[in-house]
Amino acid sequence: MSHLPETMRASVLLEAETLELQERAVPVPDPDQVLIRIEAVGVCGSDVHFFHEGKLGDWEVTEPLVLGHESAGVIVAVGSAVDPARIGERVSIEPQRPDPTSRESLSGAYNLCPNMEFYAVPGVDGAFAQYATIQSHFAHRIPDHVSLEAAALLEPLSVAIATARKAGFTAGSRVLITGAGPIGIVTAQVARAYGASEIIVTDVDPQRRAQAERFGATRTIDALTEPVGNLGLDVDAFVDASGAPAAVRSGFGEVRPGGTVVLVGMGPTEIPLPVSTIQNRELVVTGIFRYNNTWPLAIELVASGRVDLDALVTGRFGLDRVADALNSTRDPQTLKSVVTPNA
Repeated sequence: MSHLPETMRASVLLEAETLELQERAVPVPDPDQVLIRIEAVGVCGSDVHFFHEGKLGDWEVTEPLVLGHESAGVIVAVGSAVDPARIGERVSIEPQRPDPTSRESLSGAYNLCPNMEFYAVPGVDGAFAQYATIQSHFAHRIPDHVSLEAAALLEPLSVAIATARKAGFTAGSRVLITGAGPIGIVTAQVARAYGASEIIVTDVDPQRRAQAERFGATRTIDALTEPVGNLGLDVDAFVDASGAPAAVRSGFGEVRPGGTVVLVGMGPTEIPLPVSTIQNRELVVTGIFRYNNTWPLAIELVASGRVDLDALVTGRFGLDRVADALNSTRDPQTLKSVVTPNA
């Protein structure tokens, strides 16, 4: 690693609303890891929560934390057990490290591993830094024609793919998505790629509804003026990408008997659900916690042009403007802000 700098810049969250640009040592990869020069990092809602509130769900920031987990870059060094031919590869980072011996990992559901180390969750630094390490098998090589910004956004696309699998999207599916933020928009694109015939997206913001139509929605609904829950949509699958209790509750009424509900958006820890509707229609209700084994398909969907991630990028920010990037998500015109640590 003699040709690499010994130090790097990193944007560090000290406490809620307090970021500091620090000089840190460039991490040294473990034998099974690669060192990546980070070129693009998408801003996620979880980063925004940690920044504004210092916590998210059960996680709390009690010591300095580098945020950012939607990331991509170029391999610049490898651990002793990794083929040095990988140096120079353009890669998308799957930002997690499960325990390979856990019951969940052994079953294939490694995203549910109780001993997971995940980028930008308290205790594990993320990618708002010039360099980061990841196990080599989670540094996924991308084709030359896929941009590094799109490569970073394979992470939220993976959430949408995991959602599609749970929801059972298939040719001819009728899908309702509440919330036209980044995950709702990407899920609409995935539904289209899977062959869904109807993709109905609700949002209270007209700009976001317009964006949803650009990215695959066959119909958009203003939840403030149309009574979602009583529209007779009769969908096969309902995906909540908002976390808003009213949106979650209303969607159940639009699902056909035997249909599926997938809760993706993060909102309050508890909300009332229409139990009699779930029982009487035998609805399957499940959640999404990240993803597993999604990157190969995510790369294929983007490389083939069936999902457009580059068009989601609405702003770019240097490492000294991470706070601006995090605050930009308040603007409904913002779909994806990207931090460029080495620009």
